[in-house]
Amino acid sequence: MKAASEVFLAGGPEASLEAVARTAGVGIGTLYRHFPTREALFQAVYRHEVDELVEFADRLAQTEAPVAALRTWLRASVQMVATKRGMVAALAPALDSSAEIYVDSGARIRKALAEMMERAVAAGAIRSEVSSEDLLRVMISLCYSGDQPGWQDSVIRLLDVFLDGLVAPPGDSGDDAG
Repeated sequence: MKAASEVFLAGGPEASLEAVARTAGVGIGTLYRHFPTREALFQAVYRHEVDELVEFADRLAQTEAPVAALRTWLRASVQMVATKRGMVAALAPALDSSAEIYVDSGARIRKALAEMMERAVAAGAIRSEVSSEDLLRVMISLCYSGDQPGWQDSVIRLLDVFLDGLVAPPGDSGDDAG
């Protein structure tokens, strides 16, 4: 999984199954024995990335202040999107955009983000009028707005600005922000 994630994160034409096998130190036949189709590899890596992101949200909720947790999680989400973009470029012929994996994974990611935002609103740390769906829409839009080198840094910078705008003004409970 780690080798595939690394190769797909790098993206571009080098993000091939042969490159995954090389990075993992195995032959292409071994890779195909574990993942008989390109789609099977994509689904395994994507599920793994989603599992890690959801578990990360749970850990952050236990260890970080609400806004810091949200910021850290959004940054990790950008990396996951970057990996997914690399996978899509490498595996596009094998992908079915209506597959159950997207429905399930999307619901899990939405739930994790909603819980983080609810925690932050309840703590009076962020404004309440922006929903988790709004924030997810902003993040996805930024992530898919271009593919120039360094796009992840730009997205993280813009997400930081957006999140800073969500922070409730001092003395505001977050409920009446505006």
